[in-house]
Amino acid sequence: MAIVEFKDVTRVYTTGDHELRALDKVSFTLEEGKFVVILGPSGAGKSTLLNLLGGLDSPTGGTIIVNGRDISSLTNNELADYRASAVGFVFQFYNLIPTLTVQENVALVQEISPDALDAKKMIAEVGLSDHLKNFPSELSGGEQQRVSIARALAKNPRILLCDEPTGALDSETGVLVLKLLLSMARNYGKTIVIVTHNQSIAKMADVIIRVKNGKIKSCVEQENPMSADEVEW
Repeated sequence: MAIVEFKDVTRVYTTGDHELRALDKVSFTLEEGKFVVILGPSGAGKSTLLNLLGGLDSPTGGTIIVNGRDISSLTNNELADYRASAVGFVFQFYNLIPTLTVQENVALVQEISPDALDAKKMIAEVGLSDHLKNFPSELSGGEQQRVSIARALAKNPRILLCDEPTGALDSETGVLVLKLLLSMARNYGKTIVIVTHNQSIAKMADVIIRVKNGKIKSCVEQENPMSADEVEW
């Protein structure tokens, strides 16, 4: 079942007399429960695409359908509700609150998401049950990223959006994080969308979308994606 549809989506940014067409009539469809990788060089439009899907921005033209709902014409308040309930975010830098413990950081989503899952359970899912009372400064980079994934999953979103989630990690820790994200797609039916410039991650993807100059150059479904263990980093 299709969970995401972009139909002729355009995003234009205007500064004075200058116009930047970050996305130009982009169209694609994503099925639920897929592990999706969006590839492209800097400035290609990858992050713009992710921001539109996440409700952090609105298109200049075209339509974005998520789970049967047109989000392209939502008001700011409606977009805030959409972000709170429908999508989870994982960024390159972890955005944890330094004065809160691991458990408190993850439990925060209960204040914004009506269907939030138990914080302790999600922390266990990412293998950090022994760190419930630790503060972010007491964790490694990989552990902090796993906390951010637990927090995103605790919202119980259908879609998890990841912007360079392994960019600040060493290769070994990056593999652990990618295994975790892959398991969320395979075992829990979450749709995982990763924006990256790392070609190796694409080998794990069910779907690879290549973006260049604001346009979709290709959208390919792989029949036999690799596991994280099989990928050479």
